[in-house]
Amino acid sequence: MHNTKRYLCSRMSVVLFGLVVCQPLLAVEVDRPFVNTALLTSSHLVEAVLARHPDISAMEAAWSAANARVEQARAFDDLVLSYTLAPQTVGAKGVALGQKWSLSQRLPWPGKRDLRVKVARAESDVAFVGIKQMRLKLTEISKAAYADWYFVHSAFRINDINKSLLQAFQNIAEIKYSAGRASQQDVLRAEVERMLLEHREISLERRRRTALASINTLLQRPPDQPLPLPMGIPDPISLPTVEQLRTRALEAHPALRILAARTEASRYRSSLVERNDYPDIKLSAGYNSLWNQSEKQFTVGASINIPLQDTRRAAKAAARAMTLSLDFQQRAKVSQLMGDVQHALENVRESERVLSLYQTRLLPLAQENLQAAQSDYEAGSGNFFDLISAEKSVMQTRLQQEQTRANYHRRLAALERIVGGELTARFGGKL
Repeated sequence: MHNTKRYLCSRMSVVLFGLVVCQPLLAVEVDRPFVNTALLTSSHLVEAVLARHPDISAMEAAWSAANARVEQARAFDDLVLSYTLAPQTVGAKGVALGQKWSLSQRLPWPGKRDLRVKVARAESDVAFVGIKQMRLKLTEISKAAYADWYFVHSAFRINDINKSLLQAFQNIAEIKYSAGRASQQDVLRAEVERMLLEHREISLERRRRTALASINTLLQRPPDQPLPLPMGIPDPISLPTVEQLRTRALEAHPALRILAARTEASRYRSSLVERNDYPDIKLSAGYNSLWNQSEKQFTVGASINIPLQDTRRAAKAAARAMTLSLDFQQRAKVSQLMGDVQHALENVRESERVLSLYQTRLLPLAQENLQAAQSDYEAGSGNFFDLISAEKSVMQTRLQQEQTRANYHRRLAALERIVGGELTARFGGKL
């Protein structure tokens, strides 16, 4: 019986140890935010990051705390109950027990409590707008990470296409070499170029793992957790005018709204300091058995504090200086924001024009040049070096086109952060 008990305890220890050790692994296995997603889109990634990132949860908790301070500012001070005992009267013969107690309540001067509530509410607004600011920042970071994820897979696809082309060119060179119409150097050159593409693939794999780790870090997951393949990049959109973007930025940018809320809180705080020149009132009621006459034992009273002007004068100066500082900060932020809108818009327009140039001119010309070089080489009027150069030109043009597409996505995300929200776009550009 004793041995059986020891055996069962040992088995239970093993099971518990296994649960403790394997629990993180089980959690990782279950943690699959894109389990029903065949292809990953930029919007899917943004939604997942915003739903999981701890910075947003922390700021939401801070906002809840700020909301609680609004109720605290509205509340009156606690009632104060005091009690005094004459110890020598306890148990003394012929002497009544000597004691007194009082209950008091402090009442702020009319208007003070309302101003405290307004200060607390403005500070709560600061915390609330800070959540949106963090969401905009994470949205931009997520879209930039998605652009990296998109580009590295585009580069893999282009690399595979070029490996197939080089294999076909090598086959042509071998056939011509066997027929005595080309040199062995052509065959070897094709093999060298194929090996260089293998080397590029190794480098791309490193970049893929880096992009994967960056996205998983945003998702609060282990860095090597798998992700779906990217679907594509949104097509370029019709952008609003710079005047429209500036107006939207002035209305919606969280940094300006935070400064406005802080300025409002500072103004209310200044008014509260001014109101502190008026005293608070303290009402009290008590009972004192030490008085021999019963008519004197029950008392009521009121008291006020006497504000000292030196202290109040310094507090007023500090409050006015803080409000003035916030006003200047707000003006400076408006000027900076106007410049940021212009700069971000020009970056997006540049990427849009360059992408259009690749799509309509550069890539078609490079492909046409490759077709001509291949025809000339197969006909015997061209050389293999020109064919390889033309193939490299097509590959580089395709890579630069996809890099420009990814850059457009990053720059559009930066513009959206600056103007305070997403710009309407239709999705396209599939891989």
